[in-house]
Amino acid sequence: MGEHMTIIDAHAHLWLHQDTVVNGLPIYQLEPNRSRSMFFGEERQMLPPYMTDGQNTAERFLSNMDYAQVSAAVITQEFIDGLQNSYLQQVQRCYPDRFFTFGMADWRQPGFLTSAQALIKQGFRGLKIPAARLDVQFLNDEFMQLFRLMEQQGIILGIELADGDVQVGQMEEIISECPRLKIAIGHFGMVTRPDWLAQIRLARHENVYVESGGITWLFNDEFYPFPSAVRAIKEAANEVGMEKLMWGSDYPRTITAITYRMSYDFVTKSAELTDTEKRLFLADNARRFFGFGELKELPYIKNMSE
Repeated sequence: MGEHMTIIDAHAHLWLHQDTVVNGLPIYQLEPNRSRSMFFGEERQMLPPYMTDGQNTAERFLSNMDYAQVSAAVITQEFIDGLQNSYLQQVQRCYPDRFFTFGMADWRQPGFLTSAQALIKQGFRGLKIPAARLDVQFLNDEFMQLFRLMEQQGIILGIELADGDVQVGQMEEIISECPRLKIAIGHFGMVTRPDWLAQIRLARHENVYVESGGITWLFNDEFYPFPSAVRAIKEAANEVGMEKLMWGSDYPRTITAITYRMSYDFVTKSAELTDTEKRLFLADNARRFFGFGELKELPYIKNMSE
């Protein structure tokens, strides 16, 4: 392709420090000078090996974004990273034109509604719920109160669901009760798992979108240029329309296997998608959904190897 398209990353992570417990198992950086973490009792490469201090900072990500010509990014959260609200508030203040950041309470603890209200007062315009790490039947009165509050205040819900359709019925209930609540379904419905299209079909509702964070991880066995991922994007578009789908990288974990640019250019280089479809998927939908304003124009920088 000739002219570079504007790119927005709808699913990435940042943290200064990882030290948390999920399902009774610790996740923490290995010391000293290691970019690996102990992950549910197993050593995993959590960051590219040159990030030896374990800090996955906004400045490092901006360097990757500028080099890969990604104008803006949505920073989500996950229990495996630990709560990162304080740092993400700082990131949002410092770089308001480059990032949209999600807040996250500890939804595993009763009484989370008070924490969520505080996060909204602190300025978070979105709240993230990793529902796949909650009980399969996660929906209760406190969550419904939260979703009504978010709908009233225009707060975006980012949510990742358990594999397949086991939590789709609960999402239909939430959407029915709060039809104006803007919802981003993560990880492309866990596309390589059975019944993934049940999650995609939630985007038939007006205010529900789907983002592809982690799609290169889910198709990692196939590897670049991920032709099955492109086919899955087309299949999802046939179900809900390309205008409901958004690209996401799941940075930084995915770039332990590929470069940041590779996490989207399998789309730009594909002959299976039109230029219009690529623009919708890579930027236009996310820009509209998350409310990004004027985006930074980023020049192409030649590699030393060119």
